[in-house]
Amino acid sequence: MKKQIYKWIFFRLMGWKIVGTIDADVKKCVMMVMPHTSAHDFYLGIFTRGIIGLEMNWVGKKELFRFPLGFYFRYMGGEPLDRSGGLNKVDSIAAIFNRKETFRLAVAPEGTRKKVDQLKTGFYYIALKAKVPIIPVAFDFGKKEVKFGQLLFPSGNIEEDLVILKKHYIGVEGKIPEKGFKD
Repeated sequence: MKKQIYKWIFFRLMGWKIVGTIDADVKKCVMMVMPHTSAHDFYLGIFTRGIIGLEMNWVGKKELFRFPLGFYFRYMGGEPLDRSGGLNKVDSIAAIFNRKETFRLAVAPEGTRKKVDQLKTGFYYIALKAKVPIIPVAFDFGKKEVKFGQLLFPSGNIEEDLVILKKHYIGVEGKIPEKGFKD
């Protein structure tokens, strides 16, 4: 029932569409979600996840997962990030991948909704360390499409891999286009 409501709102009321998908057999991946220019991206992700019907996750500092909102954040795919014990963020998130059977992590490489000139590379190194593919996902407000690209297993050569990944975002327009990353 919830899936039907999501479809009705997303497709009929909002006029969006989903192009491509994530193969259900891909249980672990890093989803490179761009452009991230607006808080509207959050509910687009929620609708997309509900329509596709696959578990999709995000991480946040462990303090967010305390009472009273911890249950809700976990229900929404959240996973607390514990960086105690001297672990850096990449190692901490790679450890989550190691202990979970299914973990599809959504990351916004821009790191903020403000204009940036350079992408943060943590998503890449998380995928490399966890030995999982990266799936580029575009929120294209110009065409009202959520577009899933082809998965890429990181080779260790970030410059070459980013050239391939960035091709998925050519012509994609964020909610606030002037804030979108341009290479």
